[in-house]
Amino acid sequence: MTAATLERGLTALKEHIDAPVAAFFSSCVHCGLCAEACLFYTETGDPKYAPIRKLEPLRRQWRREYTLVGRLGALLGLIKPLTDDELAEWAHLIYDSCTMCGRCTLVCPVGNDLTYMIRKLREGMAASGHARKGLVEAAKKTIKLGSPMGVQLPALNAQIRRVEAEVGLPIPVDVAGVDYMVILSSMEVIQFPEIIGALARIFDRAGVTWTIPSSGFEATNVGIQIGSRDIAEEIVRRVVEAAEKLRVKYVISPECGHAYVALRWEGPNLLGRPYRFEVIHLMELLAKLRAEGRLPLAGKHDQRVTFHDPCQIIRRGGIDQEPRDLLNEITEDFAEMPDAGIWNWCCGGGGGVSAVDEAEHLRTKVFSRKMCQLDEVHPEQLVTACANCRNIIEEGLEAYNKDIEVIGLTELVAEYLAPDETAPAEGGDGS
Repeated sequence: MTAATLERGLTALKEHIDAPVAAFFSSCVHCGLCAEACLFYTETGDPKYAPIRKLEPLRRQWRREYTLVGRLGALLGLIKPLTDDELAEWAHLIYDSCTMCGRCTLVCPVGNDLTYMIRKLREGMAASGHARKGLVEAAKKTIKLGSPMGVQLPALNAQIRRVEAEVGLPIPVDVAGVDYMVILSSMEVIQFPEIIGALARIFDRAGVTWTIPSSGFEATNVGIQIGSRDIAEEIVRRVVEAAEKLRVKYVISPECGHAYVALRWEGPNLLGRPYRFEVIHLMELLAKLRAEGRLPLAGKHDQRVTFHDPCQIIRRGGIDQEPRDLLNEITEDFAEMPDAGIWNWCCGGGGGVSAVDEAEHLRTKVFSRKMCQLDEVHPEQLVTACANCRNIIEEGLEAYNKDIEVIGLTELVAEYLAPDETAPAEGGDGS
């Protein structure tokens, strides 16, 4: 990298050292609890994977620029400035071995938000040209084509036509004035399009008015993952413009963790203004419809199931009870994994790690933590509410030769919708 690029990265680090970051570094008691909360440390035993250790470049920059001892040390040549080689070396720790799952933040005895600090450090890494190639390519595709996987409207329309033929229901596109606008991750469109059919069945049964936008339908926010506020803002803006153009009341964030966090919690700050609509996660909406009596369910799933808690939705998003209420309603044998709920362990592929080829071996290794959880409950099926988690878990189970079916919660709920007693009988005239 050029000296100018390095300087841009160091400047970005300096600019992102705010009052919370300074307070967090000043209050760290070096207890080591964050290490025990990180599956990259617990499954490797390597101290370099301790979350606080990963933050060393940010800490050095803070110390040099904002502490008296650090400034004196810099003047005397005792505290060296960060180099391009050091940042290149740190890319492995910042992008390959951190999913920003937030478990380390949860256990910190003094309340330091280490996940927040990783985000700040990624801003500097991206600006200095040290973001991982897979994330850089995903970001370029998102800006140019609209999605990190290159999914554009023709691909979405093709999936919609196929789903309409399967479920016998129309999938509304660009319908203005409805209550809900659904956005989707590329992974859902390409790998798990059955969620579109499940939504059509659920919303038809519940009498929900909804639509999918033809532009701004991509939910995945690679800007959050790579560490670029500008890219994150652009992706949020596209969704917001589509929602406001269609005059919807709600935008439904799909089964995608970072999409939910980026849009609901960070989006207004990124844009610098409030939305003219509300953001609701799909699990929240399903639970709400159920509570209102608009989602009648019948029958019980008779296979033994467990639930994988997506970190951004459950731990950092606060949607903990809703999926469990739904599962308890439609299953006979629901078994919780150890450390379930907000304490659950990450799948190992969040935070953009799934897009990093260099992380594949490490990602597979740390999946051993999930295997230990599954070995405690012996499920026939694993249910989750995140397409990225679903993909990573399927890969991990294959790597460990474990035969467990992975399914989405939305599709499972759709399978147990009660028959519509007001619908005309097949072959009847409806009179």
